[in-house]
Amino acid sequence: MKRARRIKPKNPLALAPIMKKGGAHARRDKRAARARQKAALQKLNAREESE
Repeated sequence: MKRARRIKPKNPLALAPIMKKGGAHARRDKRAARARQKAALQKLNAREESE
């Protein structure tokens, strides 16, 4: 019977430093972004119609 292989732990000193500043992705507020975009378009259209 074969022995089970033991998993070798990762060397924390060898990890890329850029990976340390990562984390969970921030959730974007889609509704607010869409509302801002829509308001900007309406403002632009109102300006074009008044000219």
